[in-house]
Amino acid sequence: MFERVTINKDIFCVGQLKVLRRTASLDETRLCTRQGVLQMEYLTVLFWALVGSVVSLAGGVALISSKALRARAIRYGLPFGAGALLAAAFLGLLPEAVEGSDIHDAAFWALVGFLVFFVLERLLGWFHHHESHHHSNVHGAANATHQWLVIIGDTLHNAIDGVAIGAAFLVSPAAGIGTALAVAAHEVPQEIGDFGILLGKGMRPRKVVIVNVISALATVVTALATYALGDAGSLNPAPLLAIAAGFFIYIAASDIIPDIHEKSRSEGNGQAIMLLVGVLLLSAIIAATPHSHASEAHSDTHSQHCHDRHEHSEHEQ
Repeated sequence: MFERVTINKDIFCVGQLKVLRRTASLDETRLCTRQGVLQMEYLTVLFWALVGSVVSLAGGVALISSKALRARAIRYGLPFGAGALLAAAFLGLLPEAVEGSDIHDAAFWALVGFLVFFVLERLLGWFHHHESHHHSNVHGAANATHQWLVIIGDTLHNAIDGVAIGAAFLVSPAAGIGTALAVAAHEVPQEIGDFGILLGKGMRPRKVVIVNVISALATVVTALATYALGDAGSLNPAPLLAIAAGFFIYIAASDIIPDIHEKSRSEGNGQAIMLLVGVLLLSAIIAATPHSHASEAHSDTHSQHCHDRHEHSEHEQ
């Protein structure tokens, strides 16, 4: 099973103990250390959950007036993001899911994730096609329907991304950071594309930004909620990691890679290169990020480490 690897917060502990060392009891020192560690862990999850949203919103706003640049960012950004998602799924999420359960359970939940998102996309796609077909003569109604479908789909997508990030951080900071970077790589061109769709359907630029900010909050909420449930021992991250892997594989394999095959030879080759760059870059990041499950005692040593510092300080008085 998973052995949580927490982030080293010795500096935080030392800073707190400089204030408490004269008067604090050992119990107070333990409480200070534990609260500090938990605080920093949640802030770390929050930071990485925000990375993709902030960058994608900034990119969307920057390209809001340039259709040509927006199209170029989407054309080559989406294949790059697909490559990052594939690397995160096969080299990050699935190995962690196998380690937390077994290969058969991980494969089962990955398949469940793949099929669930296939069905969801079919339902949303069918509804959109149905509405557009029957209201083709009422452009305002069709546009409003399309706007809401984009917003709902984007919010659902962001919420699932948040679950993946939160579950990955339950395993280790390395897994969480790798997953967050893969999500960001895909999310940036995806959000820029959504900006273009909503603008094309008549939504005002200011409203587009507001809607995307609200939608992006879904990532933060689900990431923190998933991490909190797992931290409280109420959640096994292994199935969630496998489901997220299935989701990532589905996005890359069914939505983006087939589109590359439909392009002209020159454009398709450029997109294929960007996909490979995404795979290689995130693979290198995963390989270079410190990753260890072997230190179960690591998370328990922070309190004792701070005790030792506290007792040493008292001895010096």
